[in-house]
This record gives sequence, C-alpha cells and structure tokens, in this order.
Amino acid sequence: MAALLSRIGSWAYRRRWVVLVAWSAVLVAAGVLAGTTGGSYEDDYSLPGSRAEQTLNLVDQEFPASSGVSAEVVFVAPDGHRLTERKAVIEHTVAAAAKVPQVSRAVDPFTARTVAPDGRVALAYVYYDGHRADLTADSLQVLSNVFQPARAAGLRVEIGGSAYGGVPGAGGNGAEGAGLLIAMAVLVVTFGSLVAAGLPLLTALLGVGVAVAGLATVAGLTKVPTTAPAMALMLGLSVGIDYALFIVGRHRSQLASGMPAPGSAARAIGTAGTAVVFAGLTVIIALTGLTVVGIPFLTAMGLAAAAAVLIAMLVAVTLIPAVLGFAGERLRPRAGSRAVRREAAADRPAMGARWVGLVTRRPLVTTLAVVVVLGVMAAPAAELRLALTDNGSAPATSTQRQAYDLTAAAFGPGFNGPLLVLADVAEETDKQVAATALADRLGAVDGVAAVGRPQLSADARYALLTVIPRTGPQDERTEKVVTDLEAAGGESTRVTGVTAIGIDISGLLRDSLVPFALIVVGLAALLLMLAFRSLVVPLKAALGFLLSVGATLGAVVAVFQWGWLADLIGVSRTGPVISFMPIILMAVLFGLAMDYEFFLVSRMHEAYARSRDPHRAVREGFRASARVVAAAALIMVSVFASFIPGGDATLKPIAFALTMGVLLDAFLVRMTLVPAVLTLARRGAWWLPRWLERALPVLVVE
Repeated sequence: MAALLSRIGSWAYRRRWVVLVAWSAVLVAAGVLAGTTGGSYEDDYSLPGSRAEQTLNLVDQEFPASSGVSAEVVFVAPDGHRLTERKAVIEHTVAAAAKVPQVSRAVDPFTARTVAPDGRVALAYVYYDGHRADLTADSLQVLSNVFQPARAAGLRVEIGGSAYGGVPGAGGNGAEGAGLLIAMAVLVVTFGSLVAAGLPLLTALLGVGVAVAGLATVAGLTKVPTTAPAMALMLGLSVGIDYALFIVGRHRSQLASGMPAPGSAARAIGTAGTAVVFAGLTVIIALTGLTVVGIPFLTAMGLAAAAAVLIAMLVAVTLIPAVLGFAGERLRPRAGSRAVRREAAADRPAMGARWVGLVTRRPLVTTLAVVVVLGVMAAPAAELRLALTDNGSAPATSTQRQAYDLTAAAFGPGFNGPLLVLADVAEETDKQVAATALADRLGAVDGVAAVGRPQLSADARYALLTVIPRTGPQDERTEKVVTDLEAAGGESTRVTGVTAIGIDISGLLRDSLVPFALIVVGLAALLLMLAFRSLVVPLKAALGFLLSVGATLGAVVAVFQWGWLADLIGVSRTGPVISFMPIILMAVLFGLAMDYEFFLVSRMHEAYARSRDPHRAVREGFRASARVVAAAALIMVSVFASFIPGGDATLKPIAFALTMGVLLDAFLVRMTLVPAVLTLARRGAWWLPRWLERALPVLVVE
C-alpha cells in the first residue's frame, strides 16, 4: 500500500492543477445538488420491529384521530386570578387554533377537563394531521400567533408537545469559529509558518464543504437526523486537519533534512499517508459498525460521520500532495531554523524528548499512576443513565421547556410522557365493560396517576387507553410502570407511545454497548497485530481504549447527571444523557485513538527496525512524532469543545464526551501509558509467536 500511495502522491504533486480543478468541481457540484435537491433534517426516533413501535403503527391504523403529533398549549392565570375569569378568550383562541393550516382539531381545557386544581393552569390540545416531519415552520408560527389575544388579556401562554419537539441539533452559536482559530494558532506554533499552518485548514474546509453539501442532498432523498450534519462537521474538520497535519509535518521534516520537494511529497504520502489510510479506515469501520445495532437514526448518524471521514481521507492522499506542489520550496524550513536543528538533533532536548524521558525513567510507576487516575475517573460511569431527550432538555428560556415545566408543576411530571395502552377485546362479549374493567386494573398499578376513559376502534376490536404515570419520561421508575402495565393487562395488552419507544431504544442501546465494545476492541487488536507484528502493542492499545472510554463516561456522569460544572458549559437540566452518546463515543474515540496509536507506534517501530534497540526506539519514535500528535490532539479537542457552548441536549454531551475522550486518550494513554508500557516490555513489545506471524498477512503501515 505504501508504494501505491507514494505513486499517487507523486502523480498528484506533478498534476496538481488537475487535482485542484477536480476537487473544486466536486465541491461546486455538491453545492449545486444541495441547493436544488437538498432537503431538511428531521429526527425519527423509531425502532422498527420493536413491540412498542408495532403497537404504535396499529394505533395509527385503528385510531387515526389519536395518531399524529400534537401541540400542548399551557394557559397560566396571573397571581390571585383563575382561568375561569377569562374562559371566553381561551375558548375563542383554541377555536381559532383549529383553523390553522395542517391542524385537524383542537380541544380547549374546559372540554378536556385539564384544569389544575388551583384553577390557575390549564392544558389545551391542538392535533395535527400527519407526523412532525410533515409540519411546516409557518404552521407552528401561525399557531403561536393565534394565542396573542389570550396574552393580551393577561394570560401567560406557552406551547410545547410533540409538534414542537426539542431544539434541532444542527450546531452551535458560531463558537466553531473559535475552535478554528485555536486550531490555526496550534498549527502556527507547530510549524512556525503561516503557509504550512494554512494548508491543513484549507484542505479540511474543502472536505467538510463536500461532506455537508452531500449530506444536505441525501436529506432530500431520505430521513437524516438533525444531529448528523453537526457530527459530520465535527469529525470532518477534526480528522481533516489532523490528517493534513500528519502529512505536512512529515513533509517538512523531510525537507528540513535536505530531501527534494517532489520526492518528499511522494514519500510523505507513502509513509504518513499510509498511516492516515489505516487510521481513516479504522474510524470508518467503527462508524459503519453502528448499523449493526439496527436503529435507523443511529445508522444515519454513523454513515454520515463515516462519509465525512472518508472524504477527509481522500482529500489527504490526493489534494494534500497537490497543494504541497503549489507550495513548493516555501515549505522548506530556513537553514538554521529550529526545525532544521531539531531534525539534525542539534537543538536542545525538545519538550517531547524531555517528556518521554520522564515517563520512561520509572515506567512501572508511570503505568500504575495512569491506570489509577483513569480508574478513579471511571468510577462514576457505573451510575450512567440513558434516555432520549424531550422538551425538558430544551433551553430553559424556550417555550417548549416552559410548557414542559409548567405542566409538570401543575399536573405532575407524568403528563409530559403519557403512555398509550392498546388492548385486543375482540373475544370479549361486552367490549365497553371489558375496557372499563381494564382501566380499573391499570389504575391500580403502582406508579400510575390517572387512566383516561377507554376508546373503542371503529370495528370494536381494540380498546385504547391513555395512562398518566406519576413519574416523568426520563425517570427510571417509568420503565417499571411500563412493565407492570403490560403484566396487569395480560397478553392481549400492549404499551406504546413516545415514552415507551424511548425506553425500548435506550434498552437496546444499553444492551449493545458491551458487544459493540468487544467488536471495536477486537478490530483494534487485529489491525495493530497485523501492522506491528506484536502482541503487546494491540493488548496495550485495547486496554488503554477501554480506560479512556470509562474515564470519559465517568466525566459525563459527573457533569450531566451530578451537575458538576454544569453551569459552566450551559447544561440546562441534569439527568440521563442521550441514549446513543456512549456508543457514538466508542465508535469515534476508537478511531481517533487508533489514529494516535498508529502515528506514535509506527515511528517507534521504524526506529526499532533500524536500531533493534527497544529503549532507543521508544525515545526516537516518540521524539519524532510527539510534537505533531500533541498538536493534532489539541486541534481535535478545540474543534470538539467549540460545539459544547451552543449545542443542544443531544449534541452537547456528545461534544463534551469527545473532547474529554480525546484529551484523556491522547495525553494520558497514548503519550504517557504507551511509551511506559513499551519500555517495560523491552524487546517483547515487538514479539509475535512464529506460528501466528506465519498465519497473519503482512501489512506495512510506514
């Protein structure tokens, strides 16, 4: 592979105008397609094949009036007043809401009997035709405007419900620009050259432009989650900059040693570029592995992120050498510069050399210290709770969050997550009596606050009941209520609704964590064993990855569940984290961890192949790669961290977890634990049993 990539790099260097025009054409074509055929992003938290999902589909068929999405309108009277004093304006505005485009019907709180005991808070319901994805922004805005007369009459009006959903997870508030500025600063410090620093940013932005435009085009053809573009943007930017950084860093190092620019570009693609391809394929495999979980929105997120990484990888091995050709001799460090002295080992020991000397002086102490620190950080992960986000996770100032909180305070938290119970009463002689008896049994279940009046389907085969639990949608006790309701109802009874489907999804994701972790760890071990012909390297990499994941999840629990430093990063409510965060973290962090593992260990392996001295190999390999790997990690951290301030309840914990994960894995595991363990292992670090070495194919990373 190294030889093939070297030839590609040489060709791209010589035919740089062809490569540049080709990538520019791809970017323009992607932009045109996105502008003409692109669609909007939408969240579809469904789980095809699950019991709750099948039941909900049956409810849609048998009870069309109860299907679709709805808006819940909360009316609040001023202090010292009751809503009955303004009954006329409430009924008038609700009647007007029934005429809003896409609305099928509206029920005022006096008809629905949803007035709080104190008479100050009431709920009206507005039902829409179809699903949330079918609603237009204009329709929701018109609905809000309809209630202006009620506001003018002194009432507080907040609107929530499934029609409003959460806040789209499309990105931050422009903080991504700060992340890019930090990345630029790190690149300038690393290379000491504005030209060299600008190349990774420019190529990464082009790759991200292609990825995001392509994703918008795909959104016009199928459902793409609102978080997918932010995931593609985060990963595309971070790995795009990192991959370019590795290649440009290798190229400048070779130029500093006197190598001609054309040959250096080809060799940089054949060496660092090979490691980029291995690392990129590792990330892609891990992300596409999310498809095995069988959840559509998770599959879409994984494939979107994988596509962004694939584009970044292709840009790295084709466009980067072309850009190096345009830069030519301007990237060569000046004679006598620190880069030249460092390459000739004439400079004083750099920070990387001093650090590796420190951690390998007492390798056993270093190893134990890192394991203990990460182990302690991982302890809170045992309390990790998972759930899908709802309006209670929206920003505190949003109308849907206000409606959510007011509803919970006035009627109980269960009103924000009602359960639907579908019973087959076809065998019953008196269907209505049977349904009423079922309602009595369900009402006696521990944790149930109220049960609505049963509705019979048109053919009287099914009865539908609305059950209000005492606890909210994200409360662990609600899951037990769902189980107890099905037990009380018998085999002919099923529980569904958004809350029940969310519980199913969270359970499936929770059960998938261990198998998925075993898959990615096994993949890492196999790839590293193939690349470095070693048992110690893959074993150490796998254990280090698990330590990083555990410590990161512990930090997530401390911030998002316990509330430590929550205000600092704008967490609007503590509680369970988005249920697919851990598996996304594993997939992404696995790939990024293997990035740093490949780049660090490959240089050590090169040095060992030359000197056969294990201690010297660790020091020389670390010295040659530490500066670039540290810069790459800082850039990755700055890009991920820039999505934390403006992220919603879905994106914020993911961005935080990736920030912490890269920080811990790069600096504690890869740049501290790795050299210490390899020093402890000595020659055994590069040993493989003969029978296994003969059985495994030969792959050359560098």
